[in-house]
Amino acid sequence: MMITAVIFAGGVGKRMHSKDIPKQFLKLHDKPIIIHTLEIFEESPEIDSIVISCVRDYIGYLNSLILKYNLKKVQKIVPGGKTGQESIFNGLKAAEEIGDRNKDIVLIHDGVRPLINEKTISNNVDSVKKHGSAITSVRAKETIIVVNKDEAIESVNNRAQSRLARAPQSFYLKDILNAHERAIKEKRNDFIDSCSMMTFYGKKLYLIDGPQENIKITTPDDFYTMRALLDAKENAQIYGLDD
Repeated sequence: MMITAVIFAGGVGKRMHSKDIPKQFLKLHDKPIIIHTLEIFEESPEIDSIVISCVRDYIGYLNSLILKYNLKKVQKIVPGGKTGQESIFNGLKAAEEIGDRNKDIVLIHDGVRPLINEKTISNNVDSVKKHGSAITSVRAKETIIVVNKDEAIESVNNRAQSRLARAPQSFYLKDILNAHERAIKEKRNDFIDSCSMMTFYGKKLYLIDGPQENIKITTPDDFYTMRALLDAKENAQIYGLDD
């Protein structure tokens, strides 16, 4: 059995206003965001290999970064798709090519979520081994309101029973590939993440708690928040406050 991190970095960052540079290649602390993310999986003893689904025009640049930062676990880079769903599928097929569909575990993660930790990775792997899935989540700090297409309120969720789904989202490779292949056969291409797809197809999913700072960089505000979080993390290490 092999444990593979499937990193999707196929987006072009339309909400970032980053002058055409995909958000995953913007620099934080003089290092591209995608490298911050990849280094976490590179350094994890749980992870055997990494595959990346990357926006096509930046594959050459990403290859040069992998060499520069000496990332040994990256086994394959494939082009991203037209949607996030397609990009993830391309990454999963790459994981299948380098491993064993029937035995392997995959941790599916956004290239623009660089603030996970080893405990999160380990908990994901343990949950898949015990339950067959792991959806990293955080407790909702604010009330979640569900609205319809006209912005009218349909329901107000109990905050104590609400969670925000984040990443990684982890499964046995065969289970998530089966779901993707079924979606392709049924011409469904609108799933926003693996959690949504697996839930739609009736799979019971198991939650694990992740760090609150595990945000996704989507907008300029997220970028500045992430920079502040990295500054705080660096200062904690310098001043001996990091546990």
